[in-house]
Amino acid sequence: MKQIIYGMIAVLLCACNSTPTFKTNSEDYQTYLAETTVPSNSKFFDLWDAKIKSDSTQTLALGNVAREYTRIFNETGDINALKQAEASLAKAVEHAAIGRAGFLRALARNYISQHRFKEALPLAEEAKTLGGGLKATQGLLFDIHMELGEYITAKSYLHALTNPSDFGYLIRAAKWNDHLGDIDTTIRFMEKALTKAEDAKNSQLLVWCYTNIGDFYGHAGRISDAYDSYLNALALQPSNAYAKKGIAWILYAHEQDAQSAMDILNSTEQYNQSLSIDLLKSEIADFMGDTALKGKTLEAFLKKAAQPSYGAMYNTHRLEIYLNDEEFTKALELAEAEVMQRTTPETYDWLAYSHFKSGNLEKAYAIIQQEVEGQTEEPVALFHMAEIFKAKGKTKKVAEIKESLSEAAFELGPLMTEEIATL
Repeated sequence: MKQIIYGMIAVLLCACNSTPTFKTNSEDYQTYLAETTVPSNSKFFDLWDAKIKSDSTQTLALGNVAREYTRIFNETGDINALKQAEASLAKAVEHAAIGRAGFLRALARNYISQHRFKEALPLAEEAKTLGGGLKATQGLLFDIHMELGEYITAKSYLHALTNPSDFGYLIRAAKWNDHLGDIDTTIRFMEKALTKAEDAKNSQLLVWCYTNIGDFYGHAGRISDAYDSYLNALALQPSNAYAKKGIAWILYAHEQDAQSAMDILNSTEQYNQSLSIDLLKSEIADFMGDTALKGKTLEAFLKKAAQPSYGAMYNTHRLEIYLNDEEFTKALELAEAEVMQRTTPETYDWLAYSHFKSGNLEKAYAIIQQEVEGQTEEPVALFHMAEIFKAKGKTKKVAEIKESLSEAAFELGPLMTEEIATL
């Protein structure tokens, strides 16, 4: 019976893609799977690191070391590197007489990576007061207010940035339109940003653009374009774990080739510690019917995510696991903590869904009506809404959401697509 269901899902996935005949070729990416190392520390890293340990007031060395630790985190997922970058930047902010605004922005971005959005805001506000690099600070403030769910304020900063020839404006205009659910406009802005990065011959920006636009192409059902974008990123940075996970998702969600997807993830986790690999492996193991592997990877994820260094970075994922395991008290605690940190439609959705799964339908429905409905196009939130509306007997609304979700089959993956079919 399960094979029949997955066969039907495969048909649905193909029907939703603009490239139903697209097929990956392992020869395209196989060479990159052998790349299990990341670039070594830059030439002067050890010298800088030694300086900050002997004299923490040398802000130039502190900034250089922080950048290197940030690179290490981005390329390996090593949370300790992100925390080391935080420590270096905090010292730089403390001692900087010149360039303080830049250090404040860098520390705020470090906090964003850690999902410490409320702590990032006063740093950005102080940088704004100091005045150095105003456009960079305005862009940062847009990013933070978007994360906090303060969309009116975020939009005001986007308007302050408006410059069709500026890379920073283009990527944020893309982010704004993604928030609105306008995927075509989002992609147009990202393609313009990609052109800017290509003109500048900036490999770091190019890799960032290729991986991000790859995601957006996937959301739009342009699987072939997504695949090419991830390959372009790997051509510039063969160890890029994000691009490899993108290809693994295509193999899993588009082609139903779970084993090939798992092979990519197994190769990637040899050098990258990102907990998102554990999460994706657990989903694919579930799809394969390998309950032992699913349990093992989820257990590994929960153990690592509970470490203090990760803070709130994986709260939503932990919450979802707790709901699936019917640990409703833990799930509600995390959902409430997330809403306290940022009041977005998505965090309220998880709070509503936690109440719903706990048996409090009326509370869940009230939160959905007030804080979520009509305020997000995020597929997972739409699915949760549909479940709650179904329980309330709102069949018309369920039908509307179900139709919308049919277009997000690739983004959601086979397991959730199967659940959508039961709505």
